[in-house]
Amino acid sequence: MDTSTAAQQRGPGVEKSAIRKVAVRLVPFVALMFFVNYLDRTAISFAAPNGMRDDLALSAAQFGFASGVFFVGYLLLEVPSNIALNKFGARRWLARIMVSWGVVALLFTWVQDFTQLAVLRFLLGVAEAGFFPGAVLFLSLWVPARHRGKILALFYLAQPLTTVIGAPLAGWLIQQHGVFGLEGWRFMFFGVAIPAIVLGVVAWFYLTDDPREAKWLTAAEKDWLTGELAAEKEHTAAESGHHGLRSVFGNGRVWTLAMLYFGFIYGLYTLAFFLPAIIGDFEQRFGTTFGVFEKGLITAVPYLPAAIALYLWSRDATRRGLRSWHITVPAVVGAISVPLALFAGSPVLTIAIITVTACAIFAALPNFWTLPTKFLTGVAAAAGIALINTLGNLAGFLAPYVTGALFDWTGSYVVPMFVVGAFLLLSAVLMVLLTRTERADRRVPAAE
Repeated sequence: MDTSTAAQQRGPGVEKSAIRKVAVRLVPFVALMFFVNYLDRTAISFAAPNGMRDDLALSAAQFGFASGVFFVGYLLLEVPSNIALNKFGARRWLARIMVSWGVVALLFTWVQDFTQLAVLRFLLGVAEAGFFPGAVLFLSLWVPARHRGKILALFYLAQPLTTVIGAPLAGWLIQQHGVFGLEGWRFMFFGVAIPAIVLGVVAWFYLTDDPREAKWLTAAEKDWLTGELAAEKEHTAAESGHHGLRSVFGNGRVWTLAMLYFGFIYGLYTLAFFLPAIIGDFEQRFGTTFGVFEKGLITAVPYLPAAIALYLWSRDATRRGLRSWHITVPAVVGAISVPLALFAGSPVLTIAIITVTACAIFAALPNFWTLPTKFLTGVAAAAGIALINTLGNLAGFLAPYVTGALFDWTGSYVVPMFVVGAFLLLSAVLMVLLTRTERADRRVPAAE
């Protein structure tokens, strides 16, 4: 290779074009997969207040249990699934996961009682296990650390946009009562399941596991990406020594990150599963009446500003370099705002405060996911990300169940929302403690 070619490969032009191509070619497709994933996972929250709860005679606690039992199967197989992804390749494994969960999601169309609903939710969790941490790992392995926050922020936009687009879509599908002889909520399950199967098949042919195999990159871009990623992996492994499975399960930072993530997920899934019910409660509290489609639009309101906040906050973290306050401040804002929403005197003020909570939670999450790969590499990164997601997602089971049980017990959402605030505050405290610990141990790169 001559000197000019080597200089070109090291130059900012090749770096910029390579990252841009990854952002354009891979991120939108993986984000679309995540969009469908989250829509299928939360479809039950749209179905419940629009016929399913009455047709299946569900109490609030039963609905909470059915919502949360998804995470039991999900958590049991999360780490093994991500290790399998590391072994067999993301393309095959993510495609397999999508087709599996699409088939299970389709079966919700014909659910008849609480027992069947709970069993299908459990199986949906088994089928989906490994998708999210696998997608995070897949994208992380395509870009150097300095670009990871931006790439993961673009990917994470799919989650709030799922509600922005998915809530009105679900409302429209529910209104198609009688199609194929199905109740509206059943047709909604049918309508959101089919895209998962289709995308799974497409992913098998579309995704690429390694920059060296990407036909859409030039030779210079392949060489630059491969060299940067290899050098970074070697440096991280040498600095931290965390590249084996033992280093994951015995690592205090991994467990701290898992608990920190738990708080954010507790808030996220409380909003996801119970916001439609809280909006449905407006009729009793404020004497308002909304149609199914209108409720879907109102449910979507907090998530559009949340998507904007996510992007701008992550952009600032990329520009400045990640600081602990990029995660701590949103956690504190969420902790304060979420219980305040219940004391608002109007539907507009209630939704405005919930919007602040949604903005806070979503602003923190993509920045959070840049932390594990600062000190984990190889199979340890695969297992570590999965373990953090697994333990954090225990909140996915506890949040809807505890919220439903506390509502049945107290007759309101006041106590459940204060519990959400407490967990978000715990996340803020843990981030402060983690930062102090990392400053005392300079072997591990810290989010200062």
